[in-house]
Amino acid sequence: MNKKRSVSGFIARSGIIASLYVVLTLPLGALAYSPFIQVRPAEALTILPLFMPSSIVGVTIGCMIVNIFGGGLIDMAIGGSITLIAGLITRYSKKFYFGVLPPIILNALGLPLMFLLLDIEIAYFYTFLQILLSQTIWVVGLGYPLYRFMQRAKEKEMFLLY
Repeated sequence: MNKKRSVSGFIARSGIIASLYVVLTLPLGALAYSPFIQVRPAEALTILPLFMPSSIVGVTIGCMIVNIFGGGLIDMAIGGSITLIAGLITRYSKKFYFGVLPPIILNALGLPLMFLLLDIEIAYFYTFLQILLSQTIWVVGLGYPLYRFMQRAKEKEMFLLY
């Protein structure tokens, strides 16, 4: 495959995934930014790095765009960094049950710290548990059916997953 086409495909897939993240999150408004139970079905997309590297960029950019509307530049930078690091770790996890851990654990640990930085009054441990729960619901609950779909797609070579 020629290099130019490969790069353009990577960019296109990244853009599609970023767009999906935004479309699945922005309409939920304040529910998506709560320091308590976050309603973010787009977090299911965080398992995609198990299949394609371009999703790391896509999910990170989508998260950064969405976070501008929630907590501004601080949320964009910290939330985007957490998503990027989780995506990179997930990429090398190889299995679903390991791949779901980075986005769940890193968000549960990092987001309460960010809320404190934004002067949002929270109890760290309580917020940690709530984010751990909400991330688990989205990443595992919606992520597992997505994972199974992507496995079948890969087996049938339905998509170019690189």
